[in-house]
Amino acid sequence: MATKKEMEVVKGVDLKRYMGRWYEIASFPSRFQPKNGVNTRATYTLNEDGTVHVLNETWNDGKRGYIEGSAYKADPNSDEAKLKVKFYVPPFLPIIPVVGDYWVLSLDEDYQYALIGQASRKYLWILCRKTHMEDEIYNQLVEKAKEEGYDVEKLHKTPQTDPPPEEEGPKDTKGIWWFQSILGK
Repeated sequence: MATKKEMEVVKGVDLKRYMGRWYEIASFPSRFQPKNGVNTRATYTLNEDGTVHVLNETWNDGKRGYIEGSAYKADPNSDEAKLKVKFYVPPFLPIIPVVGDYWVLSLDEDYQYALIGQASRKYLWILCRKTHMEDEIYNQLVEKAKEEGYDVEKLHKTPQTDPPPEEEGPKDTKGIWWFQSILGK
């Protein structure tokens, strides 16, 4: 069995420029997100201590599901864009910490689109500052993912509306989306 090459991670990311809202254009399906989620997005805010506040949102059956967490550099002495993200689950009673990798594999110089992955290659996200991405850019990011050893056949495009939903929508206060996603629905 051939060993996979070490992934190439972006170096020297300016976290201040990276902050703000990112829309999920495509991703690998995961048990952490509902299968029929739409308008999925992440909003990043830099904290005073250098960590990042993370707000992940998705809409499922017209209701807004969300989870909040934090991100921090995996190695504070490295200039590689390898972060750790930590969420507490379930969202309605956050008691169990879940930590994952967030590696920036590609980022344009204007910080308008990004390819995010992690070492196991089980998770992949294509993000954009806008709700839609040009096909040419999308295809370049897919090709980059393929070069990094990802099975891009698993990519699933995320439906986005234009304009995007309002900041607050009807909330899934019971965490039903979380349970459904764990059960694969």
